[in-house]
Amino acid sequence: MRSTMSPALGPEKAEQPLLYAYAPARERSEPDWTRIPGFRGVSRAEWEDATWQRRHTVKSVRELKGALGALLPDDLAEGIALDQARRATMSILIPPHMLNTMDVAELWSDPVRRYMLPALADRRADWPDHPRASRDSLHEHDMWVAEGLTHRYPTKVLAELVATCPQYCGHCTRMDLVGNDVPAVTKLRFELPQQRRFGAMLDYLRRTPTVRDVVVSGGDIANLHITQLEPFVSALLDIPSIRDIRLASKALAGLPQHYLQDDVLAGLERLSRKAFERGVDLAIHTHVNTAQQVTPLLAKATRKLLEMGFRDVRNQGVLLRGVNATSKDLLDLCFALLDHANVLPYYFYMCDMLPNSEHWRVALFEAQQLQHDIMGYLPGFATPRIVCDVPFVGKRWVHQVAEYDREKGISRWTKNYLTPLERGDPEAMRRRYDYYDPIYTLPESGQAWWRRQARAGEHAESHGALDA
Repeated sequence: MRSTMSPALGPEKAEQPLLYAYAPARERSEPDWTRIPGFRGVSRAEWEDATWQRRHTVKSVRELKGALGALLPDDLAEGIALDQARRATMSILIPPHMLNTMDVAELWSDPVRRYMLPALADRRADWPDHPRASRDSLHEHDMWVAEGLTHRYPTKVLAELVATCPQYCGHCTRMDLVGNDVPAVTKLRFELPQQRRFGAMLDYLRRTPTVRDVVVSGGDIANLHITQLEPFVSALLDIPSIRDIRLASKALAGLPQHYLQDDVLAGLERLSRKAFERGVDLAIHTHVNTAQQVTPLLAKATRKLLEMGFRDVRNQGVLLRGVNATSKDLLDLCFALLDHANVLPYYFYMCDMLPNSEHWRVALFEAQQLQHDIMGYLPGFATPRIVCDVPFVGKRWVHQVAEYDREKGISRWTKNYLTPLERGDPEAMRRRYDYYDPIYTLPESGQAWWRRQARAGEHAESHGALDA
């Protein structure tokens, strides 16, 4: 007869493994900005004013020193300057609000600093780049059907309305287009005037009824005046086939003051009402990578959006070594978003294969372990998926890999639809598409294999140059 006794009641009672100890939500307060020398004497009214925040945004190492004073170690300041000169793919741009979320007493180890203000010493000296890294690693530009409009998935498009942000993240996946030129990268530029670009996007969507979902992004929509953003989104709402619109803005966390301005709130509320009348789901997607960035001002801005009828405010973080790549860090962040800001954890992307980003990237096996370890702690609807954005394929849950060579760090993935790049390619659906682990995570035999590949590539390039 089969026993119905629980194993926990047997003679060897199992103890719950203490993988994560949830602590009930406690009240959070805005970090004291007056602890930062450059912000001493700044009133609350000034701090909560978006114009003041933008006017005092830090744009250089010199301005960073001016804000932080003696809190900025000399070696860190020098390291950030060297990184800007040699490796950085994004220039410095960080609002006071985001600077204030850093632990200014421990800036070298602070996770927000590590991804917003990278120093040269943060990056890998052995493998700063992966040999397969590229500046448009997802080939979004190659899939433009109109300037700035990427049609990558069968029913979804990405509309890049603007090529700037209120803040620049070191790991930005659109570093080829977004932001200012830096020594390591000369940026692309939109060629068409804004209204012609927007019109071409809308024309394509009107004649393509298979698209039901539009991500409105950039850059960051917070850098588009509400008098420019509102008409574009309103025009999307007039297209009958579009049923989902997602507005993407890291500024909700980096510069929440923008979303507390009367004119911005009024415009977004008009859009929310129109979306409800049309039966369209309107949501905001933001980008928070650490729990310490979940501030009361972020929560206040989120509540305003939800009260006016936005379906959700969702978080799409990026998995970054040294920032959030432990199960505790991820769970701390997810619970902070849920308990304090009503933001839904949605995705954590593996950091894309961009130039000079190897120090941030994690291996696929590490991402799979993290997905395993966070399961069961969060509500199912708020358990984020950790995804790999595979070039030529798209987002794939990390356990969807078809083949995985751990020695060489090569994973192979399948696809179930064609992008515009494979139209007419009969092999596209049968092909397997490669993704690569950071080389320093491989065993020595795998690292040696990649060193041989790199030498062979250099040899081929030198012979090609001679032949030319």
